[in-house]
Amino acid sequence: MRLLILAAGKGSRISKHLPGIPKSLVEIGGSSLLEYTVSTFFKKGIDSIGIALGYQQEMIRENLKAYPVQYFYNPFFDVTNSIASAWFALDFIFVDDDVLIMNGDVFMEEALIDEVIKTKTSPVLFADGSRKEEADYKFLYKNNLLVKYGKDLKDSDVTGEYVGIAKLGKAFIPIFCKKLVEMIYSQQHPLWWENVLYQSLPEIEVFVQETNGLFWAEVDYIEDYERILKFRKCLGYFTLSDSCIGG
Repeated sequence: MRLLILAAGKGSRISKHLPGIPKSLVEIGGSSLLEYTVSTFFKKGIDSIGIALGYQQEMIRENLKAYPVQYFYNPFFDVTNSIASAWFALDFIFVDDDVLIMNGDVFMEEALIDEVIKTKTSPVLFADGSRKEEADYKFLYKNNLLVKYGKDLKDSDVTGEYVGIAKLGKAFIPIFCKKLVEMIYSQQHPLWWENVLYQSLPEIEVFVQETNGLFWAEVDYIEDYERILKFRKCLGYFTLSDSCIGG
């Protein structure tokens, strides 16, 4: 199994709070978010990790210089979205192996990473069923199958928030890569990499697996970052002076 982390973007919504660094490099106590992710997956036995770079790529390379990762540079990061970054890493994805693809601004506690790695379902996206009203990117799924998706879903059309990671089984990889190339060749580069899965509906079934209360956060807003810091405090990565209340 291999892991591709997409970390080419600037993070416009939180960038005003950051000192000119990619949001994947925010400090979360003892390491950057990206270093935490890379080191944890290596610890879990994922020894082939690729990272798609763009904004401030030199900073990321320097931060991860101790780790044997592969890099894929998207020189058009400022005018494309993550589907283009995935295309630049196509040779890394198109292998006879299961592949995890995740967004570089996502923090997951180790127990959730374990669940992601061990799942046998494919293709599967992960969602948090406890976050509906406050969800950023929303899913409607029924019987663990994705039905609707988008930021504008409301009320009964929302069953959970997308976490920012997917697992693709090796049998599905050729289908995924073919669709990815078709979309790039038809100039759909402003889309997210997840749109490869969304546009494959309903010809294929896309599964959704819930986090079941395990902690995660995506660093889109300063409040997301603060949730991560609070969780890390509760684990003892910071000096804790107040009580720990669930994330």
